[in-house]
Amino acid sequence: MRVVAFGGGHGLGASLRALRATGLPLEITAVVTVADDGGSSGRLRADRGSLPPGDLRQALAALAGEDRVSVGSAALFQYRFPGDDALAGHPVGNLVLCGLLEMVGNPVLALEHAAAMVGAVGRVLPMACEPLGIEADLDQGHRVITVRGQHEVAVAPGRVLEVRIIPPAPLACAEAIAAIAEADWLLFGPGSWYTSVIPHLLVPDLAKAIVASPARRLVTLNLAADNETAGLSLPDHLGALARYLPDLRVDIVLVDSNAVPDPDPVANAAESLGARIALAAVAVQDGTARHDPVRMGQALVPLLGTAR
Repeated sequence: MRVVAFGGGHGLGASLRALRATGLPLEITAVVTVADDGGSSGRLRADRGSLPPGDLRQALAALAGEDRVSVGSAALFQYRFPGDDALAGHPVGNLVLCGLLEMVGNPVLALEHAAAMVGAVGRVLPMACEPLGIEADLDQGHRVITVRGQHEVAVAPGRVLEVRIIPPAPLACAEAIAAIAEADWLLFGPGSWYTSVIPHLLVPDLAKAIVASPARRLVTLNLAADNETAGLSLPDHLGALARYLPDLRVDIVLVDSNAVPDPDPVANAAESLGARIALAAVAVQDGTARHDPVRMGQALVPLLGTAR
């Protein structure tokens, strides 16, 4: 079964680990956002003109093999230099990816090299072959402002009115388009809705491929609002998907059963996309708003095997 998961950062990592936890014979492809401009990724992007490597590194770590060498390599990729010198704050994997991108020249081949280093059990692809920018119009109550940069959009106070990518029609990764066309399932979320999930719908060729794919589609909703979605209800999350890709049809919306006291509004929003909701306890049990890969994987098993 071929599965393509879209996203970035910790949300995509949770989805990839959950897919692995299913124990199903899956061919996993991660299609990763390339708009990060904060932290180590932002520094490398500004200094070297590189694709931002952080979200790509996180996906590689989530797919790393379970043998001793692969586990060690993944831990090395995730090691972040301490201190306050020039290396401080950089994860080793970001530097490795930056070097591979420069040495190989082709981001897909560079990621194949990196995947081999960590024994990845799936593929990691960028959603576009060039670094992208994100800007958003925010309603701050007394004024509407335009904020530029993924990091600023994620942390700036205000309600997102509109989000855009720059350039508006970047070259989509050809291998990602091919994977979408051949997939059995397309997975969206969890993750930062406006900066990790929706950007995939804004790349024109990627959006066309998503709509045209014969694959079934599953959306995993977040457990709690983050700063960029403050005030956005779970039904509104689904409404945002429909707004940015009106032709998107969804089959299943996975919702944490403890996050929705009344599932009817979510069910109605899902139905408008052609989907049904699946309720399951998929959060970690320590009270934090994080998906548990094992519990999420258990929830995915019957869903991915559902007949049309």
